[in-house]
Amino acid sequence: MLRRAKVMTWVRRGLLGLLAAQVAVVATLLGIDHWRKKVRPHRVAFPRTEPASVPVGENTVTVYTYGADLFEDMLKEIRGARHRILFESYIIKSDSVGQEFKAALIEAAERGVEVYVVYDGFANLVVPRRFFDFPPSVRVLRYPAFRPGVLLLDVRKSGRDHRKILTVDGRVGFVGGFNIGTIYAIEWRDTHMRLVGPEVWELENAFVDFWNSHKAVGEPGIELLGETTWDSRIRVHRNVPEVLIYPIRAMFLEAVDRAKDRALFTQAYFIPDRELVRVLIEAAGRGVDVNVLIPETSNHVVADWIARGRYSELLRGGVRLWLYQGTMVHAKTATVDGRWSTIGTANVDRLSLTGNYEVNVEIFDEGVARHLERVFETDLTNARELTEQEWRGRPVMAKFSELVLAPWRGIL
Repeated sequence: MLRRAKVMTWVRRGLLGLLAAQVAVVATLLGIDHWRKKVRPHRVAFPRTEPASVPVGENTVTVYTYGADLFEDMLKEIRGARHRILFESYIIKSDSVGQEFKAALIEAAERGVEVYVVYDGFANLVVPRRFFDFPPSVRVLRYPAFRPGVLLLDVRKSGRDHRKILTVDGRVGFVGGFNIGTIYAIEWRDTHMRLVGPEVWELENAFVDFWNSHKAVGEPGIELLGETTWDSRIRVHRNVPEVLIYPIRAMFLEAVDRAKDRALFTQAYFIPDRELVRVLIEAAGRGVDVNVLIPETSNHVVADWIARGRYSELLRGGVRLWLYQGTMVHAKTATVDGRWSTIGTANVDRLSLTGNYEVNVEIFDEGVARHLERVFETDLTNARELTEQEWRGRPVMAKFSELVLAPWRGIL
């Protein structure tokens, strides 16, 4: 019993020591990041790929890589709406862009359009609450910032609503990585898609299911309009924490596992789990050219350092890592073998793949894949490759920090 008590004492001390080290590392990283942003403002200009529309069966897919182009078309659709608007965003800033979207939604409701708005309460804690005060003609659902089940470690209650969806009249839909705000319009490199055609029903269905599951008790739900469609070339996958459904991770695993020639990922926060690391390395081992584009410095410095704990294994395994320069790349896209692609809201990390509400569109089409490969080539003109030799030579303190933060990979 005495030996066991001593062991438990040392375990507790070890855990406290690790926690103290983690707090010290995080505080240091945040301090350095704050200083760098003040003395070295990030560069805003970056290479852009113009929007391109590609027919996929009875549908048309348009890919956007610049927020101002996207927001112009989104607002045009909102202002031309006749029947119903379903609008959902993780973040909606109260700046000039956010105000423009709010005004357009209110104007649509005033002319008789049914308007529904969903936003995440936690992600918008820094946005004045009064900004989300809409007239009664606009129905608003605030996904709560805190759900009591979190205290009981209930994973069904822990996910955020990280989705970004807009559908208008069941005719056109938008989905991708862009949040709403001025910074996203002109300063961040992101990717979104517009879908025109019968498959918009899938995005409407995703919104309606979420609304009806989280609306206030006694409030009427939304009836799904239109007809169910099925086109095997376009599939919409939804992560639904409430029922423990996470198909997006499986989608990534299957696509990489089938890769024969090349796989291109663009990710804002790349913290793959062991299984995803394994399939990426196995693909590289059988001759697949596996490339991952990530920001050299993202808007979340701690996430960057947690992600770096995977770099050694990936580089040794033949995965090529490209670091985007000067500004934030926030896209969540991938394409494999010039045939398969995905655009959506999910990052390759635990929070997105087994935690949050997310939505990704999976597309089997050579035209879309070809365009996304062109986007990737353009992005590489603003990126540098991280070599295994360079990575091995990083400072000892960097290696120590990565080791200290390693336990967080299972959380983030």
